[in-house]
Amino acid sequence: MFSRRIRILLVGAIITLGLLGVILIQAPEPTRTVDEVMEGPSAYLDREIAVRGEIVDGSIDLNRSEFMLHGFTSTLRIDYLDASVSNGLGDNRTVYAQGILKYIDGEYVFEAQIIKTSCPSKYEEEV
Repeated sequence: MFSRRIRILLVGAIITLGLLGVILIQAPEPTRTVDEVMEGPSAYLDREIAVRGEIVDGSIDLNRSEFMLHGFTSTLRIDYLDASVSNGLGDNRTVYAQGILKYIDGEYVFEAQIIKTSCPSKYEEEV
């Protein structure tokens, strides 16, 4: 029916198409800034998204497992009660948070599932 060479090429093409399909289907959601999310928060409501921003000085509340994340113009409250948190959560740290944006009591709250912090720079001034 088909020669050995053609069968190998067909199998290779099928495997290649399958791998491309997996990559395209499972492409990760792009990370958004706090400002991008807060410009039109209803578009992201009750969806899993990834947000990045900087922690507002003095906003970390360890008792309530919350902190405020800010961009250039907007802030967003992050609830990390059920989140896996990397080491180094502190003021003025750049944070990547993955979770779901909710609207609770008239305020947008990001319920994080994963929080990753940036590494401290060896050039930062010691406090």
